[in-house]
Amino acid sequence: MAKLAFLGMGVMGAPMAGHLVKAGHQVTVYNRTTVKAENWAAQHESAFGATPRETVDGAEIVFACVGNDDDLRAVVLGDHGALAGMTEGTLFVDHTTVSAIVTRELAQAASKKGIGWVDAPVSGGQIGAENGQLAIMCGGSQANYDRGEPVMAAYAKAMRRFGDVGSGQLTKMVNQICIVGIVQGIAEGLWFAKQAGLDPKAVAELVSQGAGGSWQLVNRSGTMIDNAFDHGFAVDWMRKDLGIALEQGKQMGVPLPMTALVDQLYAEVQALGGGRWDTSSLIQRYRAMAGEL
Repeated sequence: MAKLAFLGMGVMGAPMAGHLVKAGHQVTVYNRTTVKAENWAAQHESAFGATPRETVDGAEIVFACVGNDDDLRAVVLGDHGALAGMTEGTLFVDHTTVSAIVTRELAQAASKKGIGWVDAPVSGGQIGAENGQLAIMCGGSQANYDRGEPVMAAYAKAMRRFGDVGSGQLTKMVNQICIVGIVQGIAEGLWFAKQAGLDPKAVAELVSQGAGGSWQLVNRSGTMIDNAFDHGFAVDWMRKDLGIALEQGKQMGVPLPMTALVDQLYAEVQALGGGRWDTSSLIQRYRAMAGEL
């Protein structure tokens, strides 16, 4: 089995790295807040590093799942960054959702050292990470993808290469665009059902069996109705992702009017104090307008 490093012990990275250990790999981890890495290492009888450079020493494949473009640059570049400790012929697999621009920038820096790069953002949220049921969208050379694919399989439900470096990030933008349109539609529909005097849960159960069904309707309608949002993917992170997609669309000359609208609706949720609520909290706007918050 492989000697691996994993950078980022957040709600996604920690369980993903855990699945790698369960698969029999030797995993060393890093986190900006060292105590998180130390606790994870103690729990999994593994090692942790004080810096990315120290953590990746001897690793065949380095994985990362951090916050944003700047966070990724911070763990990859510089004297204490991952590239400073990686050797020619190794592979960097990035699970962070970032811009295609920074992905290509860092992949080029890695290439100069003979290090391969695969951008591999994921979908499935914390539950998907914990259950090893993530959808992974990949970009990179076929050879690099083929190296990473059997290792990533430890926490994947589905995985596919969509093209060269940056293609994974572009696909993740499609994923987020589709999600927010669906979630806003569910929020409107459930609020409409309530105001019409219907039982929203009964409506959601039936509609989910027809053409209006979706993962979001099945898994989020109940918590939307119950006013429970302390779980899942945070509004703050979704707005970060939508900002990336909107900027990419601008560069490509592709209008994204629905995405722009829902992004602003999420801004209203943030103004209600819901930056850390799950993305399904779009329905809270209606409660606020009705004076129910």
